[in-house]
Parts: sequence; structure tokens; C-alpha cells
Amino acid sequence: MKIILAPDSFKGNLTALQVATAMEKGIKRVLPQANCIKIPMADGGEGTVQSLVDAIGGKFIRKRVTGPACKPVSARYGMLVDGKTAVIEMSEASGLPLVSGKKMNPLKTTTYGTGELILDAAKRGATKIIIGIGGSATNDGGVGMAQALGVRFINKHGKEIMKHGAGGMLHEIDSINIKSLNPLIKKVKIIIASDVNNPLCGKTGASNIFGPQKGASPTMVKILESNLNHLGKIIKADLKKEVVNLKGAGAAGGLGAGLVAFTQARMESGIDLIIEATNMAQHLRGADLVITGEGCVDSQTAFGKTPSGVAKVAKKHHVPTVAIGGTIADDANAMFAHGIDGLESAYARGMPLDEAMRNSRTYIANAAERVICLIMIGKNIAAKKLKRRK
Repeated sequence: MKIILAPDSFKGNLTALQVATAMEKGIKRVLPQANCIKIPMADGGEGTVQSLVDAIGGKFIRKRVTGPACKPVSARYGMLVDGKTAVIEMSEASGLPLVSGKKMNPLKTTTYGTGELILDAAKRGATKIIIGIGGSATNDGGVGMAQALGVRFINKHGKEIMKHGAGGMLHEIDSINIKSLNPLIKKVKIIIASDVNNPLCGKTGASNIFGPQKGASPTMVKILESNLNHLGKIIKADLKKEVVNLKGAGAAGGLGAGLVAFTQARMESGIDLIIEATNMAQHLRGADLVITGEGCVDSQTAFGKTPSGVAKVAKKHHVPTVAIGGTIADDANAMFAHGIDGLESAYARGMPLDEAMRNSRTYIANAAERVICLIMIGKNIAAKKLKRRK
């Protein structure tokens, strides 16, 4: 039996490859000869770099960059085995976990460090950069990132704004000099991996929806919204690009808009991009079963998350898909309408989190074993019915 193992990571606990390896262990208790193909997955959020390096091959590069609070941080990105494709998670340089307490202020946080990672990858020979833009601490519209890449922002006095771009300074921008963009960036194809559809501004925009998560008070949200609107108008006037209402532009505090406006980046569904990069369709040829999963499977899993994306492509190849969740929410049966054929929980309901995380590999292996046992029961029943007909 050929079984494709394509889970996401169990956030804060196991990488996608570790999850797949645990699944394989459980499967082989029942089917020792099973051909298990492990394809670590991600949806553009946390774990994207790890999963692509694990699935395709490559190396990790660590660089000291400017953190969201303008203090140095150590950030990691991946260079895939071809030496031409870099994978970056903006949260490594500009993520919410890098700030806390009083430093959680999106009026002051910057994406400058994300720009430094992009430039470093380009200097190392990358001609294609995949960037996941979830989990940001910022709301600067990608201005900080653009500054690191050489873009100059000019105030009404004709002077370059030297301080790092941040949500609270965008109103000072009077014009944009894109000609100063580092020439290396013009040669790089940048792809944004994101499952966020929010526009830059408005009721469902970056500031109103995500600002409070980053420490913004109601007053701050109004300032941030006004400033991003101002930035959008300057971008339209100087760069001839409409980003205020662009789908996905509000991701990562407007970094989606900034990448599109300043680097010619294009947006793609995170999970679709990872599926293509890992040649999932090719691996599905001749497969009998797909097992996917993530930390919690619920009705929201249908919206751009790994299990739904994997199930969608598996369905095209007529391969059934089972999802193993750390937990399975009461509304998870909604996934049956989105390509998932079966669900199994690794953790018992009510299990303490520390217990679940401490022994997660064992519980995932046990869940995979149960899945295969049930499938074999069904297979035996079908064989007996066929024998009776003969």
C-alpha cells in the first residue's frame, strides 16, 4: 500500500516532518511493508521554511537583522537545494513573539528586518523568494521592508525620512523614490504565501482586524487606519498601483501591499504554493491513501489550511484523505464537504496540554495505527462481499 503522509506542523510542538514520521511509525505496526511517502506541508504561516527545506532539501541560513522593536534579532531562512530559491517567514524578523509588554506598539514596530532577510537572500544568489507573511508585530505597510531594500520615502520638505518605517510615521510620507531600489531585487521573483484575504484598509483591513492583536488601542487603530490609507494614496499617485482594496494587501499589517507595490511580488495561496513546490500531484500517482493533519481540525480548517488543500488535490487524483488532528473540534465534520473522508484525534478529549505535548509522537502514532486498522476492517469486509458474489 502506498500512503502519502502530508501533515502540517503541530504548532509549538512538532515540525511537519516529525508528525509524518510519527504517523509512519503507527502505520507500520499494522502494515510493515507499507510504502510511506513523507511530504512535510505548511500553509505559508509558521513552519513554512522548515517544511520546504525538509521536503525538498536545502540549508538554513541565520542572519542578525533589525527586529520589530528596532533591536537586533537572530532570524533564520531557508535556501533550497537548487541554490536559487529562498524561503522566508517574515515572523522570523518582524513577528509578534519578538515583542512583548510595552514594546507591543504597532505605531513603532517595523518590517525593516524582513527587508534585510530578502536582500541577504538576493545577495546569496536567490532569483526566487517565497515569503510567508503571517504572525507579524507590524502595521507599517511594508515601508520598513522597502527601506531596507533601498526605496526612499520623502517628506513634504523634500527630505528623506531616515527613521525606520513604522505604523505611526506613514503620514509623513509625501512621495516615494522607487528608482533607488537595490538592483538585485529587480532580478528576483517574489511570491507571497498567504491565506489572508483582507484588504489594506476598511472595516476588514489590516488595522481594524489585526491591530488590536498587536497591542493597538482603539485610538491607535484609527491612527493606523488613517496612515495606511495615506500610504495607499501615495502608492497610487507615485507608483500607479491600487493597493487599498487589494485582496490580501492587509496581510501582516499591510506587508502584502508593500511587497506588491515595491517589489512587484505576486500573491498566492500558501497551501497551493507549497503543494506545487513539493510536487504533490506527482507523488499522488498510484497512491492508495493520504493522511494529513494539524494541531486542531475544526470548521475553519476548510479555509486555506493544510488539510483542506491536501484533500483538494488528492480528490483530483481520486485518492481518499484522512486528517489526524491533535484535537478534533465538534464542528470538524464540516470538513467532509471539503474533501476529507475521515477524521481521527490524537489526543483524548480533556487531556492536559502539557501531557499532550510531552507524548505527542506516541499519540500521533497510535492515531495513525487506528486509522489503518479501520481501513483494513473495511477492506476485509469488501473482500468477503466480493467472494460471496463469486
